[in-house]
Amino acid sequence: MLKRLAQQRRWATEMNMCTAINLTMRDALKKNDKMVLFGEDVGFGGVFRCSVGLREEFGKARVFNTPVNEQGLIAFAVGMCVAGHDVIAEIQFADYIFPAFDQIVNEVAKYRYRAASNWDVGGLVIRAPCSAVGHGSMYHSQSVESYFAHCPGLKIVVPRGPYQAKGLLNACIADRNPTLFFEPKVLYRNAVGEVPDEEYTIPLGQADVVRSGTDITMVGWGTQVERMLAAAEELQTKHKISTEVIDLQSIIPWDVETVTESVKKTGRCIVTHEAPITNGFGAELTATIQERCFLSLEAPIQRVCGYDTHFPLAWEEFYLPSVPRLVEAAVKSMNY
Repeated sequence: MLKRLAQQRRWATEMNMCTAINLTMRDALKKNDKMVLFGEDVGFGGVFRCSVGLREEFGKARVFNTPVNEQGLIAFAVGMCVAGHDVIAEIQFADYIFPAFDQIVNEVAKYRYRAASNWDVGGLVIRAPCSAVGHGSMYHSQSVESYFAHCPGLKIVVPRGPYQAKGLLNACIADRNPTLFFEPKVLYRNAVGEVPDEEYTIPLGQADVVRSGTDITMVGWGTQVERMLAAAEELQTKHKISTEVIDLQSIIPWDVETVTESVKKTGRCIVTHEAPITNGFGAELTATIQERCFLSLEAPIQRVCGYDTHFPLAWEEFYLPSVPRLVEAAVKSMNY
């Protein structure tokens, strides 16, 4: 990728996802002196070090800690946006976003609508580490996107790596709608790749066909993309099944056309996410795919998701929608 970028007179640097997020926020703060960044421990670099060095560069008035009060943190962000600032607010873990639920769904999401577009909080990006990490148990492992996907007025994004993190975070910052930017924390240092040095965006609402295939479609996001790719490789090698893998990237809005076109081509589909299966966002995908692709389906749509139980501390690998579970579902679909 570095060679390709160089040929186009563009340059890239290899980095992990944490560094990509840090540099993206640094560029945004540098470009916009009305932007502020705050959250619990953000001034010290954050629990995952995504904001390290930013307070030293931009000062305590623009990068600062807040009390451990998620509701107050988001309420303060609303006030700053209304007063003319752009805000990146960090919730330390997505699991602890729920005290701020009222502020997000009843203030952030509705502000423009209730004000007839005279005021808004479109300059707000809420960042939160999410999903499994290997030892987080029930309070540090949740995937909470579906709670907010039901609420009009919000955009929701989940990156799978450093390239996507920079492009999607830039798009969220530029978008004049409030956005939730959920960051799979296990990818902060595990996901490494080339990231262009120049500024770029990845359009919100645009899925990415990560691997082309002809027999079955797999759709997921965040950490699940790597599992889908591993399952696709095993299916090709051991079962001669060609799998198309789609990273949704944006939960709201989601790319209906890319997904349905793929399913019409393959005739089979697996939707997968870490959150519990009941009322997870995969249910919305499944309903829409069924509605639009009914005459093209060769088998029922499969959902490979977390179970309807709290996230376990022990035996986490049996809870997660793992590669073996994905392979089993694909073989079942092909044999239907």
